[in-house]
Amino acid sequence: MQLERELALEFVRVTEAAALSAGRFMGRGDKEAADNAAVEAMRMVFDTVNIDGVVVIGEGEMDEAPMLYIGEKVGTGALPQVDVAVDPLEGTNLVAKGLPNALAVVAAAPRNCLLHAPDIYMDKIAVGPRAAGCINLDASVEENVRCVAEALNKKGQDVTAIILERPRHQHIIEELRRLGTRVKLISDGDVSAAIATALDWTGVDILFGIGGAPEGVLAAAALCCLGGEMQGRLMPEDEEDEARIKEMGLQDPRQLLTMKDLVRGDDVIFAATGITDGDLLQGVRYFGSKATTHSIVMRSKTGTVRLIQATHQLDKKPRYVARSSSCSPRA
Repeated sequence: MQLERELALEFVRVTEAAALSAGRFMGRGDKEAADNAAVEAMRMVFDTVNIDGVVVIGEGEMDEAPMLYIGEKVGTGALPQVDVAVDPLEGTNLVAKGLPNALAVVAAAPRNCLLHAPDIYMDKIAVGPRAAGCINLDASVEENVRCVAEALNKKGQDVTAIILERPRHQHIIEELRRLGTRVKLISDGDVSAAIATALDWTGVDILFGIGGAPEGVLAAAALCCLGGEMQGRLMPEDEEDEARIKEMGLQDPRQLLTMKDLVRGDDVIFAATGITDGDLLQGVRYFGSKATTHSIVMRSKTGTVRLIQATHQLDKKPRYVARSSSCSPRA
């Protein structure tokens, strides 16, 4: 079953709602309040979308999250049947600290087309369309940089790698610096970092490193739409993690996951709205009774990528915006 193209704009409405609600908390040091606002707003707007949706990547298991939990039904119940992956606030710390690149994110595909990744770590490598087919997670950092440089017709020292600044990545960072590769360190938000490899205006060429597995599926959905590539490997910490992975249908918990494992089929929709300013999108701006949002929406079946700048009349919005506005001293 194919997704209707009209759903692309519907999913933008969903991410806009989350961004408008979470954006009020920028720099206020309360990542939980920002995340809760994004989750509640996103869940409310999902109720208006004409899909029979099931959350396969969400806020956690049913006993861990009050809404947008894994297995939760979303949408009106009308066809098509859809797998939904969400991150209402990708970068909770970024919003709390007022830092760049926080996003509200949704990916959707026909039922059973998105990997049901557990909330564990995943080792990842990602590139954009011009370097697709040139990377190998099992190859060395040096070999991957060399292959990407050749694909992009660049010198090795002109390649820009992006990576989460974590102690676990220190050896990769040191190797990149030894090679003379340009390195962009980020504190959080590797979904936007992976997407950045596929968009020329970001100046990013390759992503390395270990991050969340759910975020890996979301990033793979976006790269599927953009013609890029991601490879990953789940990193179970114990037998319980391994059992959960096998329940997903992967017999080898540590197998190399390619794009076909992460996202199946040729009809994926990905939407994201900026919450704080970043490399991909502008953040939410508030002007009294109005606000502006900047979103990206893409569909793998057509390859279309749309950037959407929207102005919202907040006093005419549903109650999710009014509720989020109440946190402002001037509301």
